[in-house]
Amino acid sequence: MCKTVAKIDLEVCVDSPAGLLAAVRGGAGRIELCSALALSGLTPSLGLMRLAATTGVRAYAMIRPRPGSYIYSDSDLDVMRGDLDAARAAGLPGAVIGASRASGALDMDRLGALREHARALGLRLTLHRAFDLVPDFSAALEQAIDLGFERVLTSGGARTAPEGADQIAALVDQAAGRISVMPGSGLTPDTLAAVMRRTGAGEAHGSCGRPVADRMLEAVPRAKAEAMGFISPLDRDTDAATVARMVAILAGIAEDRGAAGGC
Repeated sequence: MCKTVAKIDLEVCVDSPAGLLAAVRGGAGRIELCSALALSGLTPSLGLMRLAATTGVRAYAMIRPRPGSYIYSDSDLDVMRGDLDAARAAGLPGAVIGASRASGALDMDRLGALREHARALGLRLTLHRAFDLVPDFSAALEQAIDLGFERVLTSGGARTAPEGADQIAALVDQAAGRISVMPGSGLTPDTLAAVMRRTGAGEAHGSCGRPVADRMLEAVPRAKAEAMGFISPLDRDTDAATVARMVAILAGIAEDRGAAGGC
């Protein structure tokens, strides 16, 4: 019997209306919706969440109320509950959360409270790269499963997923289909195939970014804006062509897996 070829989705993280629409044009299977990707992603605005809900592509809102550590106070938690409410009211199907203890271990109390709030709203949950700080990946994966997360985004505890591919592969094996282990960080058209083949993961995460085109018509006001800190020469935005290339790479890997299974 011919084995069904399972699609490998590309999740694209975006932080602007232009980036969102580029990800959709490129064929992203899911969106991680953020603001301030230069700060590793913060909670998006309500307006951006509402726009994302109109695209026809699943979008999960990052719920991170401030930059810095993932150690959250009671006030932080109150804000995060409110942001989960906003994501649901905007029409989004899911959210991306994480919380750490001082040791780097998952904060099960905070995560449990957020999980219960999200569950009451009908939101699905992804555990973000707070996971990469844990002292014991195997134990933390079981905790994520116990909490009911749909997936965990990880670089395998390394700076990038290509560097952490062996650890990601071990997590995929341990998960055994109970949770999706999604490689992310440093995935590009040049690195994607090797990571996916090494890990056996069923989905991937990337920014698919390129430097932002000069949105100012003249060099002088742009230079002044940079000098005043209003914009950065390092700004990047999602590139639809890069999204499409990575989607095509994943489709090819899915076909290879199907062929290996007997098709």
